[in-house]
Amino acid sequence: MVASLYLDPQIRDWVLFPITLVMILVGLLRHNVTLLLASPPKKQPAPVIREQRALLRSQILRQTSKHSPLPPSYYHTISSSLSTAFQNGTYLKDGPRDPNAPPAPPPNPLADPTAMEGMMDGMKKQMAMNIPQMVIMGWINFFFHGFITIKLPFPLTIGFKPMMQRGINTPDMDVRWVSSLSWYFLNLFGLNGLFRLILGNDNAADSSKDLASSPFASLSGSTPTMQLAPGQDMHKLFLQEKDSLELAEATYKWVGDGIEERILQKYGKSRADTTKRDVPGKQKVQ
Repeated sequence: MVASLYLDPQIRDWVLFPITLVMILVGLLRHNVTLLLASPPKKQPAPVIREQRALLRSQILRQTSKHSPLPPSYYHTISSSLSTAFQNGTYLKDGPRDPNAPPAPPPNPLADPTAMEGMMDGMKKQMAMNIPQMVIMGWINFFFHGFITIKLPFPLTIGFKPMMQRGINTPDMDVRWVSSLSWYFLNLFGLNGLFRLILGNDNAADSSKDLASSPFASLSGSTPTMQLAPGQDMHKLFLQEKDSLELAEATYKWVGDGIEERILQKYGKSRADTTKRDVPGKQKVQ
């Protein structure tokens, strides 16, 4: 039988609480530093916004085709108008292309100043996240390496032992004991709810957003319309969207089809019952 462990209260006061407090303060500092390093979004030209909005409008029309709120006449008119515009290149920022002209060379994303600014913003955010975490991990490993900080009040399986007892090689210790380094990782992801409560949902201290982010994630810059990768050939995207619109025509269904019959069935009536009441019949003689 494994003997029970008793922690010194000074470990709680000088290890557990300082790690948690430092993690909270670093998260608040990181949020403010990220706001200072972020560059304001630049206003895009109207032709570029027109390109993106046309593509977005087509995607919304296509994705709602199975339960479209638009009547058939409106839907088919808008769909055919967009298909014709995509085919002719009406919404291209440089105007319609000459069909006899040679194909344009692929644009270089590194030559786009907007893409470079987006790349730099992503690298700044990564630095604001990685540098404080590296400092905190070094601080914990130097001062609190091998410390047991807390015992969880609920049972865990043996599979959680590598996650709960990082830096401690004791195969006989109860899984519920948490090491100092594991307590750091638990705070790294467990304090996200506290940061959302203090700073709001859109905060830079939320570490869950950093899992899917990278220095090259925002190459297209901060745009209020759509996020498109640099170097995209909009003419090819418009032609692909035109084909998708034609496929969506086959799956189109107006949400208002048979609405009268559905309402009558919902309230326990049918059209046959209503027509039967309208037909004059024989009245009973009292």
